Amino acid sequence: MKSDFADNTLLALTGAIIMENLINFFKKDKFAMHSGIQLLEASPGYAKARMEIEEKHLNALRAVQGGALFTLADLAFAAASNAYGIAAVGINSNISFVKAATKGTLIAEAKETSINPKIATYTVNITDEEGDLVAIFMGMVYRKKKTAAK
Repeated sequence: MKSDFADNTLLALTGAIIMENLINFFKKDKFAMHSGIQLLEASPGYAKARMEIEEKHLNALRAVQGGALFTLADLAFAAASNAYGIAAVGINSNISFVKAATKGTLIAEAKETSINPKIATYTVNITDEEGDLVAIFMGMVYRKKKTAAK
């Protein structure tokens, strides 16, 4: 009979391998990498990414440009939805900007809200260093029959 410790250790190791594979896979997302976005955590149905605000992220009003926020949310969305190992592609998304961000670090946290064999939905909250909500992204993916590429 296995111990709970052995089961928990195996789960932790498996989770670490999945996360490392996902981080390496999403390094192939050239636009997100060029934008300075880093994937911090990923597991089936969940992901967290960060972006340090730089001059290149600012619009003419000196706030983070909407496209930069969308890209941050989109990477977390992609990681959470592809973490099952099944290829998932976005089929709909929208974003609401609720507070201007001008400096510091932004965190995008993606959480699955529903899933079935073909469709899954996610909400991604982007927060600033104070924990204030900056944007809310909602996305839907189509889950393909093939596995996600490595």
